[in-house]
Amino acid sequence: MSSSATTADLEFALSLASLADSIALPRFQAADLQVSTKPDRTYVTDADKAVEEALRAKILADRPNDQFFGEETGAGNSPAHTDPEANSTSTRKWILDPIDGTNNFLRGIFNWATLLALEVDGKPELGVVSMPALNTRWWALKGHGAFKQVGTNPPQRLSVSGVADLADASLSFQSIQQWEEAGKLDALLNLRRAVWRDRAYGDAYSYMALAEGLLDIVGEFDIKSYDVAAVAVVVSEAGGKFTDIEGNETAWSGSAFASNGKLHDRVLEMVR
Repeated sequence: MSSSATTADLEFALSLASLADSIALPRFQAADLQVSTKPDRTYVTDADKAVEEALRAKILADRPNDQFFGEETGAGNSPAHTDPEANSTSTRKWILDPIDGTNNFLRGIFNWATLLALEVDGKPELGVVSMPALNTRWWALKGHGAFKQVGTNPPQRLSVSGVADLADASLSFQSIQQWEEAGKLDALLNLRRAVWRDRAYGDAYSYMALAEGLLDIVGEFDIKSYDVAAVAVVVSEAGGKFTDIEGNETAWSGSAFASNGKLHDRVLEMVR
């Protein structure tokens, strides 16, 4: 198996997304959904656990030389891999968020997704975002572009917007709480005053809307690699830019800023 992500990896990832959909969608809005609280006081459902268990088993069986890192079960499949939050070198790592937007899922709100990324040498090279409640999927492979498919319709290639002026830009800031707890509430308010429109669409959908050219800026704090590794590839392959608050192209630092590229430096200047 090549060290870089390949079209065969993409086909495998898309099959994993279909497996995840088949498990999660029947549990969406289920009357007997089981919900518990994790040690960090966030919620987890039986669907989160079932999706991760199934995809982890499939990945470890079909890609035994690759590493795995999931939100619910952590790292595995590599004796040398001891720190799941550390970027490894010369490795391939599958990063999974079984249900991104668990709070939406458990309340019956459509905005949730399975996020799957393949990271090579510390950089995400493949990303799949599946939102079965919307019958929609997005994906990207480094160097091959980003795509969206609704149901069985032909895939559509994605491209970010050409908006070049903040006064014309549409911003998704995810949540006020995130920015306030990061000590960036004033920066958010200043950014809001500079843009045309602001909304908190939330979670993976914000990044997918940016990749489609519907939004121009997305920013959030207090995130993990499994929240953004997949979306980073889709945004980048759609012609956008994805970094942390310092401008580093990483999914591991706890902050995420995505844009159509034209607005990126200006936004980071304002937020810092």
